[in-house]
Amino acid sequence: MEPKKNPKADLTRNSGLYFVIGLALVMLLTWRALEWKKYDKGDNYDISLNVEDQLDEEVPMTEQIKTPPPPPPPAAPEVIEVVEDEEEVEETVIESTETSQEEEVAEVEDIQVEEEPEDIDVPFAVIEDVPIFPGCENAKDKRACFNEMMQKHIRKNFRYPEIAQEMGVQGRVSVMFTIQKDGSIGNIRMRGPDKNLEAEAKRIIEKLPKMTPGKQRGRAVRVPFSIPITFKLQ
Repeated sequence: MEPKKNPKADLTRNSGLYFVIGLALVMLLTWRALEWKKYDKGDNYDISLNVEDQLDEEVPMTEQIKTPPPPPPPAAPEVIEVVEDEEEVEETVIESTETSQEEEVAEVEDIQVEEEPEDIDVPFAVIEDVPIFPGCENAKDKRACFNEMMQKHIRKNFRYPEIAQEMGVQGRVSVMFTIQKDGSIGNIRMRGPDKNLEAEAKRIIEKLPKMTPGKQRGRAVRVPFSIPITFKLQ
């Protein structure tokens, strides 16, 4: 017995394509339905502002104020009187600064100009008359005697600070001071590795005796002097 169905008539052959087309149509209709908008055709709306007019009072008209004309200028006097100046003015007499022949003129040689002494510092190495340390008055070389007496003074008054000894501090302290015009010691400055050593060096210099001041051209001047003091642990 032969089958009645045509073998070429396969209904499921294009079912996938039909499903996709149908799905696309359904999605298109759904999107259009969601985007559908409806507008009123009537134009019956009022575009004017709903503002009540509350200005019921009448505003009076401003009146024009007329300014009065300026007063007329004063009339000029018919007769001009001339008043004479009766006050007398004293004249200032300017005296001449030129000298007459009768006055005596001082000559330039007779005028003496006093020179004011200048406070200058003359270094110890170049001063004419060095300061005299007590005990060097009769020495032939007062400069060498001064240096020798300075070393004796330092050795005599030298004292190593205990704090520096405990800390093991040693070194050289450069001391600078000035022998004033009256022979006193001033302007002491120190530079060293430790403050305790600097304080000891200052104490030694402050114990220096008063000296005979140094002189330059026969006039007392200030003399700066510097000397190193060495602190060395045994």
